[in-house]
Amino acid sequence: MAKDDVEKLTADYQALQEQLQSLALQKAQFAEQREELKGAMEELDKAKGKVYSTIGGVMIETAKEEAVKSVKERQESNEMRLSIVTKQYDEAVRKEKALREQIEGMIKSGQGGKPVTA
Repeated sequence: MAKDDVEKLTADYQALQEQLQSLALQKAQFAEQREELKGAMEELDKAKGKVYSTIGGVMIETAKEEAVKSVKERQESNEMRLSIVTKQYDEAVRKEKALREQIEGMIKSGQGGKPVTA
């Protein structure tokens, strides 16, 4: 393999690193939302009497059943998104490891010319 091939692989590796950072951020955001929704559901379970929800920055009174339904739907949606992002993250980690090993192997064997930093 030529030096250009190592440089291309290194650029691919850097792009994959950026993708991993983005996915990790999304994963953390969805995990945070999960905790917020869990807390909202706990508060709804304890609620007696009036329940309020926010719609477009306006707080309105709503039936407890409707609020519970809304939070459950948001929890399901959030869990699905978290699951998808987690799978994408795990796949990107696998690709990153394989690409890193390939680059390191090429550099060690001298196939890439002078060492390239990632």
